[in-house]
Amino acid sequence: MHSSKLKTSTSSATTSTPHSSSIPSSHTFSAQQRLASISNHVNPSNNKMASAFDTIAMAPTDPLFGLMAAYRADTFDKKVDLGIGAYRDDNAKPWVLPVVKKAEEIIRNDPAKNHEYLPIAGLASLTSAAAKLVFGNDSPAINEKRVVSYQTISGTGAVHLGALFLSKFYPRPANQSVYLSKPTWANHHQIFQNVGLPIAEYPYFAKDTCGLDWEGLTASLQTAEPGSIILLHACAHNPTGVDPTQDQWKAIAEIMKARNLFPFFDTAYQGFASGDLAKDAWAIQYFIEQGFELCVAQSFAKNFGLYGQRAGCFHFVAAPGSHAEDLAKRVGSQLAILTRSEISNPPIYGAKIASTVLNDEQLFEEWKQDLCTMSGRIIAMREALRDKLVELGTPGNWDHITSQIGMFSFTGLSEPQVLKIREEFHIYMTKNGRISMAGLNTHNVEYVATAIDKVVREIS
Repeated sequence: MHSSKLKTSTSSATTSTPHSSSIPSSHTFSAQQRLASISNHVNPSNNKMASAFDTIAMAPTDPLFGLMAAYRADTFDKKVDLGIGAYRDDNAKPWVLPVVKKAEEIIRNDPAKNHEYLPIAGLASLTSAAAKLVFGNDSPAINEKRVVSYQTISGTGAVHLGALFLSKFYPRPANQSVYLSKPTWANHHQIFQNVGLPIAEYPYFAKDTCGLDWEGLTASLQTAEPGSIILLHACAHNPTGVDPTQDQWKAIAEIMKARNLFPFFDTAYQGFASGDLAKDAWAIQYFIEQGFELCVAQSFAKNFGLYGQRAGCFHFVAAPGSHAEDLAKRVGSQLAILTRSEISNPPIYGAKIASTVLNDEQLFEEWKQDLCTMSGRIIAMREALRDKLVELGTPGNWDHITSQIGMFSFTGLSEPQVLKIREEFHIYMTKNGRISMAGLNTHNVEYVATAIDKVVREIS
């Protein structure tokens, strides 16, 4: 596996301002000198100060949030939101998990409750329980103290902290890239690019089958530069809903070990995908069994319904070895500096909710039932949509609706078909045909299927 050495950095002891030798101290400026020093920032036509940022262009609106805004503005009474990335009940309403309500009551009545800062690493009762959740209670990595865990601003913050850490300390040649699946969650691109890491893509979705592009994926990994970072979705791939089988995960691990590739897992749907916490974490635990050094970004937004509370964790797992525990400590020390400079201390409320549930045996069992409720409804909606399309005789094969898993499905609908469905039926989904299964319910699934059937027949 790749060397576990951290890069060291040095900084200059000087505190001088760049170009300070050419700029006199402000107290030595005369009035005329001060005017002259800002002349380059004055608009001569109106004698007003110009901004140093005048050349900034208007950034495009985030496509998903733009879609949400269009849906909210639509007054049609049968409109359907299939873009939402949050669970909804059968009445299209947000659902607060019953176990979360119980945890909130416990927190509310805690006499020791306060609003003090958490440690930089976060709530220890959360991070330790989160590590056991994703790696397993008897994980050798935990028992050998090879894991370091930091609380983050949900899964997005976990991916960012990991990306920032790797950009500063992962020893890689300049031409090495972070490989993202094509497609992937759009924010992955922005996060890694914002920390200066170059992006490459590996094939993932096969349009002809609406399944996994196995040949393209494996070929890409086999030719990736040794040491490259590979971003992997642990389960419920976003946005396709297509996951490798366990045998395929084993083959991926074998290729990555042979090519000395570094795994970075993003797990946002553990328990939400299949209803089985262990099954949804299987790939990560298998890679650890194979001796990989790796990173994991973990979110509690979906599986706890804590979308706005932003509770998550980042985990670094050192490869087995005599110095693994010491390495984990050194990595932790650097994560502390990065976290301190970015958020100082993570938020407490969502962390306490998740921690309360994860550390109470009875609440934990109730949580698993809530996970089955959510995943079960999603699975039922997949079956209902596929069955209705089959009943209507909609052109094409729709088995991928049920073979995919998790919140999202890549329907195979083209952009013209998507836009027609939105225009004529007020059904909102992303242009690439991705739908959120959480937006379907027993009240609208027939309407959606009928709309898809009509448009597919009109636009091939």
